[in-house]
Amino acid sequence: MTTPPRMDRRTALKWVLAASAAMALDPQFARGQGAKPAAKGYGTDPDLMRHYKPGELWPLTFTDAQRRTAAALCDVIIPADSESPAASAVGVVDFLDEWVSAPYPEQVEDRDIVLPGLAWIDAEAVKRFGKSFDGLGEAQMTAICDDICHTAEAKPEFKPAARFFATFRDLTAGGFYTTPPGRQDLRYVGNVPLATFDGPPPEVLKQAGLI
Repeated sequence: MTTPPRMDRRTALKWVLAASAAMALDPQFARGQGAKPAAKGYGTDPDLMRHYKPGELWPLTFTDAQRRTAAALCDVIIPADSESPAASAVGVVDFLDEWVSAPYPEQVEDRDIVLPGLAWIDAEAVKRFGKSFDGLGEAQMTAICDDICHTAEAKPEFKPAARFFATFRDLTAGGFYTTPPGRQDLRYVGNVPLATFDGPPPEVLKQAGLI
């Protein structure tokens, strides 16, 4: 029995912080796919008071087809429900595009995973169902994701794709849960002015061994 790829929203931060198992990449996932970002980045002192437009700091990467694939996969991972919108509805695809386009080492490493991964999942969709991933139905998308959503349990032929899915899932969660709707969905109550602060409730202090 497979485990659906949909993320438990309440444990999203655990997914973000979970380390992906190291896997050997096959040729389709080899490093160096596509041109590297040419920008030098914004240095060590960006203007944090300025609102930067997408693509203003460095050229963006995703093609229209990659954006559609990324949006579809984002929404498999974090779909809309009664409490919050889907990941693609709050700009997660824009975040992903900015991330993999940045010229810094961590982002370049993720770029070498994400771009071949998007190509793989589209090719796999065509191979299985004759359509690109974004054109599939929910059950068909889930069938593909079931094979790659757990790195340790993936079959050998799906190991590289599972590494891609783990990276993409973490980036999707990071993008979603740092938006206002994502923080609200986590019940995060920080950065909100309070008229009074009574401190932690007694049950929390007791659980922490402080009383």
